[in-house]
Amino acid sequence: MDGCGSSLVREPLPADRAAEMARMFKALGDPVRLRMLSLVAGHDGGSACVCDISPAFDLSQPTISHHLKVLREAGLLDCERRGTWVHYWIVPAALQQLSTLLSDELAPVAV
Repeated sequence: MDGCGSSLVREPLPADRAAEMARMFKALGDPVRLRMLSLVAGHDGGSACVCDISPAFDLSQPTISHHLKVLREAGLLDCERRGTWVHYWIVPAALQQLSTLLSDELAPVAV
């Protein structure tokens, strides 16, 4: 079993799956990173350049880069360099994993 469809209601998450999900939740636990993810998700064309992200925050460029790196390392964002700028986009599979886990957990259990 790969754990992708597992629910805590039915069985405990395997340790490696729990660690992966915890990294994602921890990354989203910071309000700046949650806003960044939302900004990228809502950007026209499905990707946002650092030059589109930075003006929305009163933070230094190194701090912006740090937060984006945390989101990348958690598997929530991916990126590529285009000329002098780096463009970021959401990893749909990561959001689906979070959604599946949460929707399974929030669904009422028949007793």
